[in-house]
Amino acid sequence: MAIVVLLAAGALLALVLQSRHDLDREARNRSVSVAQTFAKSPGLREALEMPDPSAVLQPLAEETRKAAGVDFIVVMDTHGIRYSHPQPDRIGERFVGTIEPSLAGRVHTESVQGPLGKEIQAIVPVTSSEGDVIALVSAGLTVESVTGIADQQLPVILPSIAGGLTLATIGTALISRRLRRQTHGLGTQEMTRMYEHHDAVLHAVREGVLITDGEGRLLLANDEAGRLLDLPDDAEGRPVDEVGMDRRMADLLLSGRIATDEVLEAGDRLLVVNQRPTQPGGRPQGSAVTIRDSTEMQLLSSRAETARKRLKLLYDAGGDIGTTLDVVRTAEELADVAVPRFADFVTVDLADPVLNGDEPGPGADMRRTAVNGIRSDHPLYPLGALIDFLPSTPQARGYGTGAVELVPDLGDAPGWHAQDPHRTSEIVAYGIHSLIAAPLKARGVVLGVVNFWRSQKPEPFDEDDLSLAEELVGRAAVTMDNARRYTREHQLAVTLQRSLLPRDLPEQSAVDVAHFYQPAQSGVGGDWFDVIPLPGSRVGLVVGDVVGHGLHAAATMGRLRTAVHNFSSLDLPPDELLARLDDLVQRMDQDGDGTGPDGGVLGATCLYAVYDPVSRNCTMARAGHMPPLVVAPDGTTTIAELPAGPPLGLGGMPFETVELRLAEGSQLVLYTDGLVEERSRDIAEGMEKLRTALSHPGRDPDASRRAVLDALLPSQPSDDIALLIARTRTLGTDRVARWDVPFDPSEVGVMRSRAAAQLEEWGLEELVFSTELILSELITNAIRYGAAPVHLRLLRDRTLTCEVWDSSSTAPHLRYAAGMDEGGRGLFLVAQISEHWGTRYTPEGKVIWAEQVLPADGRTLS
Repeated sequence: MAIVVLLAAGALLALVLQSRHDLDREARNRSVSVAQTFAKSPGLREALEMPDPSAVLQPLAEETRKAAGVDFIVVMDTHGIRYSHPQPDRIGERFVGTIEPSLAGRVHTESVQGPLGKEIQAIVPVTSSEGDVIALVSAGLTVESVTGIADQQLPVILPSIAGGLTLATIGTALISRRLRRQTHGLGTQEMTRMYEHHDAVLHAVREGVLITDGEGRLLLANDEAGRLLDLPDDAEGRPVDEVGMDRRMADLLLSGRIATDEVLEAGDRLLVVNQRPTQPGGRPQGSAVTIRDSTEMQLLSSRAETARKRLKLLYDAGGDIGTTLDVVRTAEELADVAVPRFADFVTVDLADPVLNGDEPGPGADMRRTAVNGIRSDHPLYPLGALIDFLPSTPQARGYGTGAVELVPDLGDAPGWHAQDPHRTSEIVAYGIHSLIAAPLKARGVVLGVVNFWRSQKPEPFDEDDLSLAEELVGRAAVTMDNARRYTREHQLAVTLQRSLLPRDLPEQSAVDVAHFYQPAQSGVGGDWFDVIPLPGSRVGLVVGDVVGHGLHAAATMGRLRTAVHNFSSLDLPPDELLARLDDLVQRMDQDGDGTGPDGGVLGATCLYAVYDPVSRNCTMARAGHMPPLVVAPDGTTTIAELPAGPPLGLGGMPFETVELRLAEGSQLVLYTDGLVEERSRDIAEGMEKLRTALSHPGRDPDASRRAVLDALLPSQPSDDIALLIARTRTLGTDRVARWDVPFDPSEVGVMRSRAAAQLEEWGLEELVFSTELILSELITNAIRYGAAPVHLRLLRDRTLTCEVWDSSSTAPHLRYAAGMDEGGRGLFLVAQISEHWGTRYTPEGKVIWAEQVLPADGRTLS
């Protein structure tokens, strides 16, 4: 009742507030409508131009006010001086309110304290034919009028709430009386005690108890009945013929007839059933049934039946164990087969090196690799635990000798108890009473121990069980050793490929990178990617694919990746780099050290791109590889129109380059065909899914990578997958200085001075002297041996880069000058001062560059 009263009070408050809010909004809307209508009425502008506008506007405003149902209509000039007002003595005075928004041509509503009291008013502009504001009109209502309308609704709301309270009170009383009648006047404590006694009896009794209603639904089934009839957990409340019990038992329950000690066969059990009709509380007639298991009293089991079951277990083990070449999965399959037909709980402990594919040594620690049982609340060591068995335990003895160990009574096994006294006491208290520890032995090597535990069946394991366990584990051991050997070979291949792929991408400022690689389910392959820093703050992005799987494909991939690194150090354009890579693959075919059946390379593709953060140009070429995708900062995703080119190794065809200008924050997506192509979909569908996954603005490369993998990564990839996502960055103008150098040796000093001034502006005074020496040599060489025009560029990034451009394709060479030579020492000096130096050819000529390490306080520029 208290809750109902609080809800009613809350509803009343909400209704009143909502009503007042709605009326306030209606008052504002009406004020705006009336003011706008009056502002646009015919003759208003003419009246404003008269000598005495109030004489015309006052009666017209009052007439309109009364017709429109508002409390006031005020016409005023642009200074707020009234021409009309419901109180004539207010005419000529300044209007009370905010008129600036309306003077700007907007409609403005507000609540103010005016001459009529608290007012809600709207102010609209009156415009001339040219659109200028020449006057203002305000219309509105007083808050007292609005509140009065809201108060008129209370007489309707209050009786409604009172009626609801009355109905709730009556309903509560009726429900309480019905509950008392249904519980026969028992209170809550009596009902709780009765339920506890009833529940304790049902769970403790060793007979099954069932109650059904007249419609054939199962109302109650205790634990013993569920066990005997194999009922599901949600059997109560369902029809008897839909809970999965034996057909003859269901027919008996649905018949409702009286049955006394009637014997029925249900599965492999013989059940004694008693059934009596009931009619509780006058409801339709149902039945109360008791069930007793009499199987143990029957001598239906024989040695032949036992042997048949054991042969069936071994037969099933041959088909169910070893379905995969995975050590852990094989251990799980062994545990699944043995429970519950042979043991109630099975644990598989493997020597820890076995999980990595290695052969175990003596005294190796055991890793619990598989656990299965009839219940999950057992106190055995958990899955994944690393166990160091003491020499006195049957597990350690079996692992050391290779012989099966039988412990008929775990309660009387001091050597086993010494392993972990607290846990072993819990195991015995739980009801586990017998153990067989069978070593997994294959080809003379013991891989681990399988533990068979018995709890539900009161008889301990015997010698017949010992031989069955030995044969069962012996079959599984061979499969597990094959899986171990495969794991070792697979990990060797994976290790080789991982060692050939980049571990930590190099530091560079041109792009932010996210990458992903996953080998195929059938083994490692030749997919690879790389990020290569280049001179001039540029970066090379490469992704490739060698056809095939295994060690040979991984080795070929490593050679190609190394070759790309070497060729990129020559600062070759993408098309020339792929041409040299193509020559290398042809030589590999001729040498017969590839991955094909005759020693040749089955096929290889590659895509190479160079991005310049200064010009934002990206130059790329591909050799039979999948085209890259470009994601614009607004999320628009396109496939770059890049000529495919022949795969590597065919020769005879040149490669074409394409140059794209990328906005800062664009993402360049490079990938292999394993990402977009699989058996369940064609490549066009995969490309569309990739484009859709990438089409999202404002994501960083990591978020884009997660989106792509969520949309496209198969659970069991049939091919390698490599993905490289690079978000472009720009080297700002504040870190780039560029000058045109007059083709005159006398200008070398001027260029040095300009460069020194720029370095001082960047706070790199420590590099002024060395930079002047470098520039003196590079600019002098360009003017003396090169061709105009000559340009000078300084880049302040992770290093300070000095670049001198000229139109000649002749490059200088470092040499040792003889003692009497007048020249030849300049480049030697440049090489000694700079960290790196080199030559880069362009379509217009060449660039000689030199990099210097920034001082300690200038290393965090990126």
